[in-house]
Amino acid sequence: MTIPFQYYLRVRYSECDAQRVVFNARYGDYVDLAITYFLKTVLSQHQLAWQGLDYQVVKYDIEWQAPARFDEVLAIGVEVIHVGTTSVVFRTHIRQANDETHVAKADTVAVVVDSHTLQKTPVAEPLKQALLAGAPSAWVDHAGWL
Repeated sequence: MTIPFQYYLRVRYSECDAQRVVFNARYGDYVDLAITYFLKTVLSQHQLAWQGLDYQVVKYDIEWQAPARFDEVLAIGVEVIHVGTTSVVFRTHIRQANDETHVAKADTVAVVVDSHTLQKTPVAEPLKQALLAGAPSAWVDHAGWL
């Protein structure tokens, strides 16, 4: 099995709520960061395919499975599970880096848009292939974990 792109972050104190766990809205930030670095990694080799384009999130669905707490390191795996005519579906798996406990899973649907007009635009074949290929075994470590 191929390991998908991984983004590592350390939970900060300000991200936790009164129950001393990560506040639910913060997971959206985590997913957004992981997808951003996934795209930066994948598309750095395919800049022409991405030139003049951007994306807008149109749907975000998350399922929580376990709490995350202050100072824990989370590993967020990112992969593209579908590319449509103008949309891309990202799947992120959030787990605790130290013991692989599954914390949450999220699906994010984004629409590809022209970066100037913000109008939907078709996903060109080179971009589609780059997104589907992903960045297996690549990682970004903002936690100092690895």
